[in-house]
Amino acid sequence: MVQTPSPRRRQKLAELISDDIKRWIATEGMVEGDRLPNERTLMELYGCAKGTVREALKILEVEGLITLKTGPGGGAILHTPNMEPASRMLRNFLHFRSLDGQQVYQLRRLLEVEMAVSVIGRLSEEDFATLEANIHSCECIQPNDEDHRRQRFLELEFHNCLARACPNPLLAFMCRFLNDMLRDLVVVKKAYIPERKQFDEANHNYHRQLVDAFRAEDSERVSQLMAEHMRDAEGHMSALEAEMAGQMLIAPDTLAQVSEDSPLMQMLQR
Repeated sequence: MVQTPSPRRRQKLAELISDDIKRWIATEGMVEGDRLPNERTLMELYGCAKGTVREALKILEVEGLITLKTGPGGGAILHTPNMEPASRMLRNFLHFRSLDGQQVYQLRRLLEVEMAVSVIGRLSEEDFATLEANIHSCECIQPNDEDHRRQRFLELEFHNCLARACPNPLLAFMCRFLNDMLRDLVVVKKAYIPERKQFDEANHNYHRQLVDAFRAEDSERVSQLMAEHMRDAEGHMSALEAEMAGQMLIAPDTLAQVSEDSPLMQMLQR
C-alpha cells in the first residue's frame, strides 16, 4: 500500500513576515546597527495586527538577527548573530541520532586540515600569544576530574582559535561546530575520566609543533601535523568511548551530586 506523504505544515503569517524581512535586509545590504521600520509601518506594509508584527520580530530576535529595545529611540536594531544559536540548534537536531566520536572525526579529519592550511600567514602575534597561553594552561592542569574536563575544553579551544582566523566562514563554522559536538560528547560521556596522560601529552606535543609550523609558514608541515593530530585524537577518543561504553549515561555518583532541591532530583524521587 502506497503511503500518502504527510502535508507540509503551513507557515504562520508571522513566519512569512520574518522571512520577507530577512530577504529585505539582504537585498538592501543593511548592516549591524541599522534599524528596521517601526511597528506601525510594518503593520501597514503587511496589513496585519500589532501582535503578528511583534511575533515576527520576536522570531528575528530569537534567531539573533535583531535586538529589540523599548522606550524612546528603541525599536528593532540589526545585530550580527554569533554562531552559538545555529550551532546549538544543529546539535539539538543531532542529539537523538546516536552520534559518536568516530562519526564526528570522519568529518574533522578532513576539515581541520583544510582549515589549518587556510590560516597560514593569517595569524597575528596576538593569535600566537593566545595559542601559546592555551598550551601553557593545558600543561598546568592539576590531576583531578574537574581539571581534566577543563583540559579537554582547552584543547578544543586551541582549534577554535585557529578557526576564528579562517578566511572561509563556512569552513570556520563547520570546524567550530564539530568542536562543539566533541565538547558535548566529553560532558555527556564523561570522556575526561579516567585520566589519560598519553592523550594529554600527545595533544600538547602536536599543538606546540603546529605553532612552530605556523610561524614558519610551512604549509606542508602544517598539513602533515594536523592530519596526524586528527588521526591520533580519533584513536584516543575511540578508546575512551569503548572504555565508557558499559557505563550508564548518568552514573550513580553523578546523581549523588545533583542538588536535592533541583526539579530533576524531585522528579526522580517520586
